[in-house]
Amino acid sequence: MTIRSGGSNNAVSNNNSPRQELPGEDEYLSIVILGASGDLAKKKTFPSLFALYGLGLLPPNFSIIGFARSTLSEEDFRKQISKNFKGFDDKKDRFLARCSYFKGQYDSTDAFHHLHQVLVKHEEGKKGDRIFYMAVPPTVFVEVAKSIKAAAVSQTGWTRIVVEKPFGRDLQSSTVLSNELAKLFDEDQIYRIDHYLGKEIVQNLMVMRFANTVWEPLWNRHHIASVVITFKEDIGTEGRGGYFDDVGIIRDVMQNHLLQIMALVAMESPVALTAEDVRDEKVKALRQCAPITKEDIIIGQYGRDKDGKLASYLDDEGVPKDSVTPTFAVAVLHISNNRWSGVPFILKCGKALNERKTEIRIQFKPNSSGIYTWAQRNELVMRVQPDEAVYMKFTTKVPGLSEEITQTELDLTYKQRFNARLPDAYERLIYDVVRGDHNLFVRVDELEAAWRIFTPILHQLEHEKIKPIIYSFGSRGPSEADDLMKSYGFERTEGYDWKPAKKANL
Repeated sequence: MTIRSGGSNNAVSNNNSPRQELPGEDEYLSIVILGASGDLAKKKTFPSLFALYGLGLLPPNFSIIGFARSTLSEEDFRKQISKNFKGFDDKKDRFLARCSYFKGQYDSTDAFHHLHQVLVKHEEGKKGDRIFYMAVPPTVFVEVAKSIKAAAVSQTGWTRIVVEKPFGRDLQSSTVLSNELAKLFDEDQIYRIDHYLGKEIVQNLMVMRFANTVWEPLWNRHHIASVVITFKEDIGTEGRGGYFDDVGIIRDVMQNHLLQIMALVAMESPVALTAEDVRDEKVKALRQCAPITKEDIIIGQYGRDKDGKLASYLDDEGVPKDSVTPTFAVAVLHISNNRWSGVPFILKCGKALNERKTEIRIQFKPNSSGIYTWAQRNELVMRVQPDEAVYMKFTTKVPGLSEEITQTELDLTYKQRFNARLPDAYERLIYDVVRGDHNLFVRVDELEAAWRIFTPILHQLEHEKIKPIIYSFGSRGPSEADDLMKSYGFERTEGYDWKPAKKANL
């Protein structure tokens, strides 16, 4: 891992970070994609593997096996998985030659025994390392894991299991799932993916906090008024309503993606950059967070737009007409420790809103100098997507003879500052699985701590069938959400609109 200075050739090694290596010449890596005919595999898993191959970040000896129940020829399989490949055109055929298809049932020990024989033949006497990536519904996680354990684990190398969210529906179901997997595989063999942890800005959070002395004196309740973590989409469920209605926005986005980001913002400095040290501190922060109460949450559901042209959530096929599933939520979380006591952590997420973005917004307390009291608050904003950037909002004098002041920013827009390819989050995470690095994956006690925060309010919303507030497609969401945030001291800046910096023509 290197840290580059402004796109120059100067590099500083990160000596505190443990180095994991790719399998060597005497090893053979088999990557089995379970659910190979599904959308996740076709849109994310296979394209990410291809990108890693194009970048030279897969080991010399490997093969990829797509496992699914569908009947597919090798040719059709390769056409399907390559539709979303980008770049590296000269390497496409060589990569696809490494890919093959295996038809089988997920709960069939015989099928996995046959798969094992295929993998042994590929390994040709080398030490065999195996990754089983579960791009399948969570209802079959345990059955797949049992089949792998019974018939397909490596006898000569390591075996790793990759599990996609959702990891249960609440604390009880998550605990059952974790316990069943623990009977079959050790914790260090299991990689629970939350793909937001693989995003570039999220990875930069720890570097920004702990590699720069400027932040530590300010990173506490004495200087920070609120932390707002936002996920917004400008599209609705678009035909996925049947699936989404069983999940809802809180389980789909807030309990995992946004809470993981919150843990990174709130955690104390780890002893070292090892996976266990980092995750220890995240777990501590989550355990100090109280469960959400009804008073601290607003839920909404999108209706038609103001012109009546865009469909409401209830218009989506598969959504019951009396559905109370939220497509929008704002929740205020409270962390009880010396650093954060009294600072609201506001998580906001929703579909069919006015824009698409994910960001972390740290708003500082108002100016107390006695002068310039009308100046707007400073904010540190980390824009996760799109247009990755970190910028600091501050007040400055407008150049000229007047005394006018304005709000502007110190801006680090990635595409303007760095001449670098930003990898997809799945590329980074799959690369880390291959290397055996758990740093960006969710540990079992971390998962338990997260569900403890959300399970009571999820049960209350569902048991009481609390109706969400209807908001217009394309709006900012229910005004009641703004009122809740304002009641906790958050001030929305008026008349300021950040735009990503453009690369200068020098």
